[in-house]
Amino acid sequence: MLDAVKDILLQILSASSFIFLFQWWLDQSHIIRRNRQFPDDQALLIICCAISITLCTIFSTTLFGVVYLNLAILPAYIGILYGNFRSGISLAAFFMLCTALFSVPPGIGNMVVNTGVLMYPLLLGFVRPFKKGKIIQKIGMLWAILAPSMLFIVLMPKMNGKNIYETLSADTFLVTVYLFITVMLGGLFIFCIETAWDRLQIKEQMKGISEKFKLESEKLQQITDAVQLNIMSMDDSGYVTELNEFMLKLIHRHYPELTRETIMSQPAGQLFRKYIDEQTYSRLENIVRSKQRTNAKITCATSTYQIYTEPLLRDSGIPGGVVMIVQDLTEEAKLRSELDNVERLTLVGQMAAGITHEIRNPMAVVRGFLQLMREKSPGELDSYYQIVMDELDRANAIINDFLSLAQTRVSDKEMVQLHLIVEELSPLIWADANLRGQSIELRLNPSLPLLMLNVREIKQLVLNLARNGMEAMDPKGVLTLETRVNEDRVELMIKDTGGGISTSQIENLFVPFFTTKNHGTGLGLSLCLSIAERHNGKIAVESQEGVGTVFTVSFPFEKEESAATTRLLK
Repeated sequence: MLDAVKDILLQILSASSFIFLFQWWLDQSHIIRRNRQFPDDQALLIICCAISITLCTIFSTTLFGVVYLNLAILPAYIGILYGNFRSGISLAAFFMLCTALFSVPPGIGNMVVNTGVLMYPLLLGFVRPFKKGKIIQKIGMLWAILAPSMLFIVLMPKMNGKNIYETLSADTFLVTVYLFITVMLGGLFIFCIETAWDRLQIKEQMKGISEKFKLESEKLQQITDAVQLNIMSMDDSGYVTELNEFMLKLIHRHYPELTRETIMSQPAGQLFRKYIDEQTYSRLENIVRSKQRTNAKITCATSTYQIYTEPLLRDSGIPGGVVMIVQDLTEEAKLRSELDNVERLTLVGQMAAGITHEIRNPMAVVRGFLQLMREKSPGELDSYYQIVMDELDRANAIINDFLSLAQTRVSDKEMVQLHLIVEELSPLIWADANLRGQSIELRLNPSLPLLMLNVREIKQLVLNLARNGMEAMDPKGVLTLETRVNEDRVELMIKDTGGGISTSQIENLFVPFFTTKNHGTGLGLSLCLSIAERHNGKIAVESQEGVGTVFTVSFPFEKEESAATTRLLK
């Protein structure tokens, strides 16, 4: 009796092996479906069933020497139902081969009954409705085929004339239990397989949802990183949960040692506490904790920020955090202040220009009467009159330069080549240089493109820069004037061999009334810069003390437009 129980338990373990093996195989997550009609997980199930059939057949025996004990019929039937026609025929043939090799039931008839061959056509017919059915329907289909097959197996001894069921004995009870357990195991195996597949399906769905969520999160992060605003989100406690790249750069401006991970492990208010006063910190804390839409401006160190907050709502509509957008207004505030200064200076300049214009008229009258008085005065007073008249002329020159600098009207321009203007001025520059004992070197490019210039203003610019260079040189100094094309700009270079200019002086060189000379108004270079800017040009200065200075005036030009204009003029 005990041996019979052990044999039944061994068969149960052998028959269950395909369930454990199949579930373990599914959990490895190495399954890739290649065929929709016969997916790999079904193929694995067939293989596991074949292994279980082999084990059950090897350990097959008989109960009490008459009832055939081999639960391989369970994995065989289940494998056929879950497979297709080809795999079902193959598994049935494999079952019969294992029975012939490892188990020897007496007679061909016994072998046909013990392997359930008579039920194979019915099994193959149930394959399609079995796969479409629900779990209860599948268990019912298996029981409808398995119960008669097991009944045939346990009644086979009686059919052979061995009446072991005539009395209600322990042996009969054990055989009945064996029959019941086998049928119940079939239903349990179906349940385990369906559960394993459902778990695999849920796992794949969760993986897909997780990947989709990850992709959407990355996409959202890319969008927030692309927005040129500082964005940060916080939870109910005010701790940072997410931030974009611009916010990270803003925080690094004050805390360069912090990483994204360390930032997201502390309250948002702590990030700026070091640089703001207690009142501003309390205000920032209230903004974050209010979980309401707010709009406030705060000052942190030397920077000004505009802070916008918007509550993050849960499904129930209750605030579950807040998103904060920080806009840096520091540069905007500086530009606004500079613009206000420019507007005030413009107004002052316009007023000064009007005043100086009115001053010229009485100065002209004063100078005229001084000349009359000089003619009627003794000769020894001529030197005094000359000093007064020279100072009046100097004041008039300052007024003229100031009016030119304050000029806002649009000047008349024409298409002209820059080197022609320099050639036209060269005799005047040569004459000035000869008086100083200096020399002039011209390096003019005759193939310069045409530019839209005001000839009178450009002459004034060239003369001012040339005379500045000559005044900076000693006798026998050399002044070089060169024109050239540099990519999309025409350049005029005026180079002297004077003493050079210090770096501190270069920074203030174009500031009105700033001068490095013992005499002069300090308006010449400011006027030159004003003329260049009215032509969309620039002036660059390079200087080396003891070597000399180079002023480079550059004007932009459109290559195609300039070439077309040149062809028309020709």
